[in-house]
Amino acid sequence: MSELNLNLENWKPARLPEPVVLDGQWVRLEPLTASQHGHSIWLAVDGHDSIWAWLGDCPYAREEDLLRALRAKEMDIAARFFAILPKQPSGAAGSAAGYASLMRIDAPNGVIEVGNIMFSPQLQRTRAATEVIYLMARYIFEELGYRRYEWKCNALNLPSRRAAERFGFTFEGIFRQHMVIKGRSRDSAWYSMLDSEWPDRKRTFERWLDPANFDTEGHQIRSLTSLANPSK
Repeated sequence: MSELNLNLENWKPARLPEPVVLDGQWVRLEPLTASQHGHSIWLAVDGHDSIWAWLGDCPYAREEDLLRALRAKEMDIAARFFAILPKQPSGAAGSAAGYASLMRIDAPNGVIEVGNIMFSPQLQRTRAATEVIYLMARYIFEELGYRRYEWKCNALNLPSRRAAERFGFTFEGIFRQHMVIKGRSRDSAWYSMLDSEWPDRKRTFERWLDPANFDTEGHQIRSLTSLANPSK
């Protein structure tokens, strides 16, 4: 890093995330509320206990248990939770099928993390899921002024680690015995994306999300990874 890049004498703290709506081509993000989104999220996750394997939450046996947990997330002052509503072919937002949050917010230093990502089977491996990460990154870099966007996961969670790399986050290392989750010790894999990297990442996301990158059956023509690394 050059001396010029180290000079932040004009740095201004980033803004805190607000209860905004983030609207994309394939998905809509809106502030999570148990009353508005809880029932549809329950329908999306009921019978799919495996989705909780790497999250801090345990599988919920009853809808009221899930609603209680969602109310706690809704009221959490340390994180901003968004409900994820995949769009219908008409372009209208459908029912909530998951959630994600902006968390571990350090506005004075311009650092923020995307986490608590719960994609129900309806969202997994879809254009909507990828656009969630894009919309949140665009929001924190371009509207809120953050310098560093973090992704952390259990080091054993290989799908999450592959997703972080696919989305353009850089692996930084393993934090050993970083957390205790559900009575088990967790080593955390640490990833980041910087504001200086965002313009290239943004172009890659937008080329992948372009409808022209999908055939008539909705299959991608070029992968996000190949678009980010055209020489490979």
